[in-house]
Amino acid sequence: MKKLTAILVLAALALSLCLLAGCGSKDTLTLNVYNWGEYISDGSEGSLDTIKAFEEWYAETYGTKLRVNYTTFASNEDMYAKLASGAVSYDVIIPSDYMIARLIQENMLLPLDFSNIPNYEFIGEDYRGLYYDPDDQYTVPYTYGVVGVIYNAAMVDETDAGGWDLMWNEKYAGNILQFNNSRDAFATAQYKLGLDVNSTDRAVWDEALAELKTQAPLVKSYVMDEIYNMMESGEAAVGAYYAGDYFTMLDAQAEGVDLRFYYPENTNYFFDAMCIPSCCQNKELAEIFINYMLSEEPAIANAEYIWYASPNSVVYENEDYLEEMGEEAIAILYPGIENFRELYNRCAYRNLDAETLDYINTLWESLKIN
Repeated sequence: MKKLTAILVLAALALSLCLLAGCGSKDTLTLNVYNWGEYISDGSEGSLDTIKAFEEWYAETYGTKLRVNYTTFASNEDMYAKLASGAVSYDVIIPSDYMIARLIQENMLLPLDFSNIPNYEFIGEDYRGLYYDPDDQYTVPYTYGVVGVIYNAAMVDETDAGGWDLMWNEKYAGNILQFNNSRDAFATAQYKLGLDVNSTDRAVWDEALAELKTQAPLVKSYVMDEIYNMMESGEAAVGAYYAGDYFTMLDAQAEGVDLRFYYPENTNYFFDAMCIPSCCQNKELAEIFINYMLSEEPAIANAEYIWYASPNSVVYENEDYLEEMGEEAIAILYPGIENFRELYNRCAYRNLDAETLDYINTLWESLKIN
């Protein structure tokens, strides 16, 4: 009797574990997507839920149920640490250019089979063959942009706006937000001082650290996604962030808040791209997902929702999209710089050697501790 009871208990336990593991849904595929926060159209405010739309399209097209497990990261460094730990498995990730170069160097990305991504033809020539993936083997550009300064004109004198100096202006002590990731934070100081953001000379990083230390007493908080609420509510006066996110904040700003934006003369030009990590469990499905996101409806929905420039011609050549975004937004997101490639190659972050990265992390930790 005891033996029978034990067998029944084990059977019940096995059934419970099986259900938790999805054994009862063997006909349902799972795709694990890892992306930035606030970086895909999610169905809010009447937008298209592109993840749900993909699940429905896949089921209708292939006759198989699909669930997208969609999670987010706050910085490239956080994404890298989680991926490098080996404790997780993702099928599609969307990191930035310099981190992509590092992932390729460390054999953490898989080459793409572009026969599964025919919509790649919509990616403009100006956005191909860039330094982080010169032979276009591993990536499909998702968005691109430029880092600028966002400020609340209700709190900041217009005469103080312009250049990186605003981020160090003592008049706004306690109301300044700084990036909470080492590469972007150091870059604000390096661009301000005219230093090379890709230098391997430790003296350059020491000089940038000294500049960040002079700023530290003025900083209200080191932030990533937290900047949205803090700028929208008027809790802070100044912060550096990505151009596309300015419009998200502008749309949600509280009464009495008057957000403005400008590009300093020297700043970061960046691309974020869809990639498939080496831990991927279903490469073909991942490529189908990437291809779907390049198609017109989801591509436009994503571009309209996240307010970033798109390298996809079905987006930037669409008259309805241009009208929907408005002239001010288009002028900021697509500045029409004739020498864009030259500026990108000069100002964009590059992959740095491990020794330099370790040194930067040490300096960053010392800044945050102090």
